[in-house]
Amino acid sequence: MKTIYIVRHAQAAGQPFDSPLTEIGVRQAAALARLFADRQIDLIYSSPFTRAISTIRPLADLKGLQIVEDSRLGERVLSSQYYPDWFDKVKQSFADFELVFEGGESQASGIKRAASILGEAIGSEAKNIVLVSHGNLSTLLLRYFDQNFGYEHWLGMTNPDVFEVCISGGNNVVTRIWET
Repeated sequence: MKTIYIVRHAQAAGQPFDSPLTEIGVRQAAALARLFADRQIDLIYSSPFTRAISTIRPLADLKGLQIVEDSRLGERVLSSQYYPDWFDKVKQSFADFELVFEGGESQASGIKRAASILGEAIGSEAKNIVLVSHGNLSTLLLRYFDQNFGYEHWLGMTNPDVFEVCISGGNNVVTRIWET
């Protein structure tokens, strides 16, 4: 059996690449390390965004593991334009996976990125893998295992959030294990 943990980053001070965690986010990152303290972790992949790296650093330090930064786990860019109704735009993008807003990335392209890193993780010798990403891409990572994941799941995610995916004999069981 292989277990993949999909982690959405802790609370951050903003959306830019270098946005740090808030004080609450720093405490959440420590709580994540405690959640995983008694679990075997063999490999950690993370989005290169500061908030994602900072979220998983306490766990990496606790387990003595390197964090493999991978841009395929970076957030899906909705658009280079500001939309006051961006929630509606995200909803539209979940309804039409080919929809692309100016300067943005479609859900189809995002799921292709997700599938790429998941294929690599599943094919690795590591049995217990943590993938740290962002809300939209985390939803697409989960959708890889369960096609029911979509807009409503994205809306319901917290910062942080953690899902355990158990892969055994072609069966995938997705369980949310983070409790706020």
